[in-house]
Amino acid sequence: MIKVLLLDDEALVRSGIRMILESDPEICVVAEAGDGTGVAGLIERYRPDVVLTDIQMPGADGLEVTRLVAGGPGAPQVVVLTTFDLDEYVHAALRHGATGFLLKDTPPRDLVRAVHLVTRGEAMLAPSITRRLLTHFASGDAAHGAKARLEALTPREREVAVAVAHGSSNAAIAAALGLSESTVKVHVGRIMSKVDADNRTQVAILVHDAGLA
Repeated sequence: MIKVLLLDDEALVRSGIRMILESDPEICVVAEAGDGTGVAGLIERYRPDVVLTDIQMPGADGLEVTRLVAGGPGAPQVVVLTTFDLDEYVHAALRHGATGFLLKDTPPRDLVRAVHLVTRGEAMLAPSITRRLLTHFASGDAAHGAKARLEALTPREREVAVAVAHGSSNAAIAAALGLSESTVKVHVGRIMSKVDADNRTQVAILVHDAGLA
């Protein structure tokens, strides 16, 4: 069972999201709140696998939640929801380690799919905004720094990193490169370690910054 902690300042939105998620028998919303205040206590109490959070909330917003939650040992995955298609807070959330970024008009099946994907260590970004987000990051300085960090990768790791940036799953990468899924998983882990990334989303941003995807 995948346990989800749901954070949104609108009760009606939370109710709708809960119904969507719990239509999947493998997902359970274990707790919900109107903002991120006290998120550490909620995580300690309910041990969620995924924190699904709005980006703009009173009190502690989604960016603060992501900064506090993502990337730590055994930490839940963070998926950010927003009504904005290009937002500096969302960019920062991805930098802080959010593994998903979805718009609130995301089809229900894709929201459910996102929860499954991030629990498997994969990323889920809204297709309609992915290119705009990554282009926003690709300044000259960012490109130079990204290229330098990617130099530590082997040719095979670079192939895998580019595939990750294209949004490919481990299974798709394995099929395309003639590898086993377990080998791909090992490569992804090594890539994140070498480039100092917390998750696949940060790897994807780095690859796009370097102009490799």
